[in-house]
Amino acid sequence: MTQTKGTIVRTWSATADAAGAGDYSRYFEGTLLPELRKLPGFNGAYLLRRDLDEDGTVELTAHTFWESPEVIRAFAGDDITVSVVEPEARAMLLNCDGTATHRSVVVDARD
Repeated sequence: MTQTKGTIVRTWSATADAAGAGDYSRYFEGTLLPELRKLPGFNGAYLLRRDLDEDGTVELTAHTFWESPEVIRAFAGDDITVSVVEPEARAMLLNCDGTATHRSVVVDARD
């Protein structure tokens, strides 16, 4: 385990049907991540999926890792709590959060 100073996790959630969740996953990996990787201070991401019910509704939660609030501002704008969802991505989703939350990493237990 390592203690991590300064890393901020930006979290955002959305729901989609099963097809939209698959489409968004491919968009996240193939379109969004390559763009985020160009930004200084971006340190990686997770996209998590949770099946909500038998009708195929899926919750997607994105967790992106950043060096500082200033770096997040370069991506999100002055109000870092506003979510950034491109129209192309929004079309794949049933709904999405209008805000993102931010948490500081206290301990990183990944090997």
